[in-house]
Amino acid sequence: MRRRRLKAARIAALLAGAAILLLVLAQLFLPAIAANHIRSRIDAYGTVKTVHVSAWPAVKLLWGEADSVKVQAGTLALSTGEAAARAWEGRSVSRLDFHASSVLLGGLQLTEATMTKRGRTLEAHALATRAATQAALPPGVRVELLHSSGGKVEVRAGGGLFGVEASVDAVAEAGHGRLIAHPLGLLLEGFQLTLFSDPHVYVEGIGASATDALLPAYRLSMRASLR
Repeated sequence: MRRRRLKAARIAALLAGAAILLLVLAQLFLPAIAANHIRSRIDAYGTVKTVHVSAWPAVKLLWGEADSVKVQAGTLALSTGEAAARAWEGRSVSRLDFHASSVLLGGLQLTEATMTKRGRTLEAHALATRAATQAALPPGVRVELLHSSGGKVEVRAGGGLFGVEASVDAVAEAGHGRLIAHPLGLLLEGFQLTLFSDPHVYVEGIGASATDALLPAYRLSMRASLR
């Protein structure tokens, strides 16, 4: 009986040691494996400088969960749908910090682009030169920033936008989770353009301001949540 107890104790000790060893190995290697996976996903859109993944215990990475992810990228080019899809893939990351030197998002060229995620809340910031903003608009359409507050951006649009061959004041804002734009004025309120819509990214507000840099530019921001 005593020998059996000693044998059982040895087996239990070996199993416990093996479990501890596996946990240590997971903590050493799983974050690097996860970082390589994230790098490969972003590499499809341009250049990635560094990716750092943190998780405790690291085994939760096997279920797509992480405490924090930090990404430093160079030049990227992707559609708004692809950007939303990559953000949704990180829904189980508690803290996400992303920075790219340059991003061609759809047809809009951005620089110093950042996105942070805390829980389910997303915040994005970037710079767009006035020339880049104009290049992203349909031919002949002009937009001038007038005012921005309370999650809305008011502009003066001209050149046939909203079907009107004249300058009209318009507002870009969040509406039921979408980013929409509509003209101001009783006769034009029925016109509406959907600028961005995704079932997983619920837009809550946007902002824009002119910078004082030598190269005229706009500082753009967006607040959203993952659903």
